[in-house]
Amino acid sequence: MSRRDAITMTDEEALAFLEEERTVVCATQGPRGWPHLMPLWYVVRDGRLWAWTFAKSQKAVNLERDPRATLQVEAGQTYDQLRGVMFECEVVLHHDLEVLKPLGTEILRRYTPGMDGDTPLPDGAAAMVEAQASKRVGFEFVEQRRSTWDHRKLAAGVY
Repeated sequence: MSRRDAITMTDEEALAFLEEERTVVCATQGPRGWPHLMPLWYVVRDGRLWAWTFAKSQKAVNLERDPRATLQVEAGQTYDQLRGVMFECEVVLHHDLEVLKPLGTEILRRYTPGMDGDTPLPDGAAAMVEAQASKRVGFEFVEQRRSTWDHRKLAAGVY
């Protein structure tokens, strides 16, 4: 087995990692041809990452022009703890409020401490999400290629 094969995550490991982590870095093609990197909060729906942002943001404008993105989620402070997932994606942009409102609610639930899928929304939260949704665009990241790594799988001392 190659070293690359030894550190590759299974689909289940990659999904668990994505559920555990909180920020994805999204690379798009900027207006001057340079990569444009920005962090996003995300949710996982049926194994696919989804996010939203302001429709007038640079990343949204970039994706309107060229709907390709590279995503990376990573963790680890030392070499033997490094792990991550990188996706090359085609991005489906969603402008429909009936898609954006539930997406915004999922993101709110995921990133609000103490909330989960069963916790009632705080007072005013639904109205806040609805007001935000009209200014936002949703990103559905459709995976084309994946690379994963989990250095914790390496035997101690094997670098």
